[in-house]
Amino acid sequence: MSKKIVGRVDTVDFPKLKLFQIPVKIDTGAFTSAIHCSSIKESKGVLKCIFYSIDHPNFNDEEVVFKDYSRTDVKSSNGFKENRFKIKSEVIFFGKTYKINLTLSTRDDMRFPVLIGRQFLSKKFLVDVDLEHVSFKQSKS
Repeated sequence: MSKKIVGRVDTVDFPKLKLFQIPVKIDTGAFTSAIHCSSIKESKGVLKCIFYSIDHPNFNDEEVVFKDYSRTDVKSSNGFKENRFKIKSEVIFFGKTYKINLTLSTRDDMRFPVLIGRQFLSKKFLVDVDLEHVSFKQSKS
């Protein structure tokens, strides 16, 4: 199976989350993938979150409910360990839908609302840091 080449940033869709044309940073230094979430509430075995960001207008401010979720420890680049909620969803690269695990994080102060980590990239993609928006450009042509 040949691997697709992605650049250091791209624009993708998360159809199950109703999030479209979302800017993502491809981060080979991160193991897990993370998505910005402005409000996270857990109650009675249900996780509710809102994907909203003033800097990213395609984050639609709708509440999304998850019954299937877990928690995982994530270590940041500065060595700080954080326990985050993790959800299963889908992402579209090059017109193909892939399953993806996403940890929920507040990324208000970050340029990209989504980080795509090695766990997702492995066995599917190669990263060329000289390229940008390869999947997005191909899906628009």
